[in-house]
Amino acid sequence: MKTLITVVLPLTLAGSLTAQSVYELPFASKDNTIDLAVENTASVEVKVKVEVRNPPDWLSFESTEATIDNLAKGEEKTTSFVFSIDKNAPVGKEQKLTFVITGPNNQTWTKQITVSVAPPERFELFQNYPNPFNPVTTISYQLTTNSKVSLKIYNLLGQEVKVLVDGQTEAGYHQETWDASAVASGTYVYRLVTKDHTGEDIVVQKRMAVIK
Repeated sequence: MKTLITVVLPLTLAGSLTAQSVYELPFASKDNTIDLAVENTASVEVKVKVEVRNPPDWLSFESTEATIDNLAKGEEKTTSFVFSIDKNAPVGKEQKLTFVITGPNNQTWTKQITVSVAPPERFELFQNYPNPFNPVTTISYQLTTNSKVSLKIYNLLGQEVKVLVDGQTEAGYHQETWDASAVASGTYVYRLVTKDHTGEDIVVQKRMAVIK
């Protein structure tokens, strides 16, 4: 479990507080945590509720709500939000996470945190699924950086059968589908050509089988 962010929220602060830093979230990861520490600067003991409001659909929280009971005067307590990041999350795009703290008499405070998903640490071309297949299959790959991508299908004679991708593609996880209805049964090769984060050429290919 990795603690990514720790923020202290005094209850006397009102309005919206926006963090200046951008917190980088690890690509396609699980069991990450955000720790929010709430400090009671009021003169009496309080109970507060902390909620995550409208998180993006690529962030999956175990729970979006937590309660801090019996927060004494001058005391600070921490609540943790555990979450996972979907592999389809946009890479390098800033996103606001909003936390709403509700205190006595339904007073509310809002904290916004800016996050961004880091690119994958390695390039990978995955085996198509299903395989063998008839007639549709999915080909997936992930890029460590924005780059020009060529993803083509060939028969065993080296003849080009289909162009799935040919252009600039963003870092992250991608899926393409191929409908092989128009080709005969047999073995085919899908080949991906791109560059890694150092600018070096990458050429990877795998085989798949069409069975009709």
